[in-house]
This record gives sequence, structure tokens and C-alpha cells, in this order.
Amino acid sequence: MKPPAPLPQLSPGELRFEFFRSSGPGGQNVNKVATAVRLRFDVRRSPSLPPAVKDRLLRLAVTRLTEDGVLVIEARRFRTQERNREDAVARLMGWIAKALPAPRHRRATKPTAASRQRRLDTKKRRSTTKRQRSPANEE
Repeated sequence: MKPPAPLPQLSPGELRFEFFRSSGPGGQNVNKVATAVRLRFDVRRSPSLPPAVKDRLLRLAVTRLTEDGVLVIEARRFRTQERNREDAVARLMGWIAKALPAPRHRRATKPTAASRQRRLDTKKRRSTTKRQRSPANEE
């Protein structure tokens, strides 16, 4: 098995952060401080990612993409802006890590003789069970 490919280095200019007030518990802090982070990463225009990885990432993260191919990740798990920013970047790198390896192509195989026999035996057993349930044909 091959070792995993190293993650590409993204330039800081490729990541756009937007901060907003988070909902949920936190008291006055929640009402005053914009700790939640919205990270935007333009997948289609990224010079850091190879075209094959871009295509896989666009297919994987389809629910988190805008029409322009911008991946949007919101992080509001933590109470500080810095931790939420790190969380958003870590999640982005997780998506990229999923898209890095090329999917393995399935090689079609034929069922073994034993598996075919097991299938037929099961079908016969099921058939017998159902036949025994029906009333006897009386003529």
C-alpha cells in the first residue's frame, strides 16, 4: 500500500475568512463578539491544487459549494475566533485529504463456484419452505 500523498500548501491569499456572531450558549460574549468563522476557498481557481484533485473535491463537497465553485465552511464550535479559524482550516484540509487519492478502479470478477452453489442451495431451501406453507393440492 502506498503512503498517503502529502497535503498541498495553500497560500494564505486563497483563504478568505469572514467573522460573524455565533448563536447558542455563551452569555454576553455571544451577543458582543464575532467568534464564528466562515471560510471561503475557491476550488476552481486555486493554483495550489492539481486539476484531478479539484475535480474530485468539487464532486465530494457538492453540498458545500456555491454556484461559482467556492467551498464554504462554517466553524462555530469554539468560543474564540482563533480556535474557530483553526477548526475551519483543519476541516478544509480534511476535505482536500479525502480528494487527494485517486479512487481505485474495481476490477470485475466472476463469482466463485462455491458462492454460486451457496446461492442455489439458499434458493432451494427458500423454495422448499414456501412450498410447505401452501395447502396440499387436492384433486
